[in-house]
Amino acid sequence: MKIVMIEMMSLLHQFLWPFVRVSAMLLTAPIFGTTAINIRTRVAIGAVLTLLIFQQVEVPAIDPFSFPALTKMFHEVVVGGLMGLTLQIVSAAVILSGQMVSNGMGLGMANMIDPNLGNVPTLSNFFLVIALLAFLSLGGHLVLISVLVDSYSAVPIGNGMLSLVSIEGFLGWTSQMFIGAVTLVLPVLVALLMINVSLGVISRASPSLNIFAVGFPALIPVGLVLVTLTLTFYYTRLETLWYDSFRFLQQSLF
Repeated sequence: MKIVMIEMMSLLHQFLWPFVRVSAMLLTAPIFGTTAINIRTRVAIGAVLTLLIFQQVEVPAIDPFSFPALTKMFHEVVVGGLMGLTLQIVSAAVILSGQMVSNGMGLGMANMIDPNLGNVPTLSNFFLVIALLAFLSLGGHLVLISVLVDSYSAVPIGNGMLSLVSIEGFLGWTSQMFIGAVTLVLPVLVALLMINVSLGVISRASPSLNIFAVGFPALIPVGLVLVTLTLTFYYTRLETLWYDSFRFLQQSLF
């Protein structure tokens, strides 16, 4: 019985450390970290992934009840969290692009009175669905899992530490949340800007014309038509952002 308990404790110790990094990644990564997947499902997915890879991971002899173990566990959480947040930057760019288009179309007030979605416009949710489908179609979930497995070689448990170059690179990558959002919907933003300028010229030439009653109802259908016409460009640019995020994720670890 003592031999069995010793073997079980050894397996539990070898399972625990990879499970921390896997769980941190699943909590922050696209698809896996969405609220549509409850905590129990995420824990089950994390346990299955850990069962598949924990025998290939070298786990040092660390006392889980010591203070150094807390620091190393925090490091594992940071490594897994940064891997997921690297890809979440693209999702944030998608949501921000939808907010910019919604405000330009005059739909900014709609999300303030929506009791279900809160401060996220409906157009942002539409773009986010397209982005997540593109993520799955490009095999992003498989890329993420493969990078996770390779990360144990690049950043070993208990021995490796993230370099300052990786952290600085991640901070620089966060700028893509704003740059990517603008480039995703740049044609629509330029067209809406020209329409608003035209409405301003009309209101200046004819002050008696109620431009608010004429302009705002016209912006919404025109904006929807522009979004429909530029979906091909949007998807192409979205693929580029996902590929850039995969490339940056691999370069930041190796």
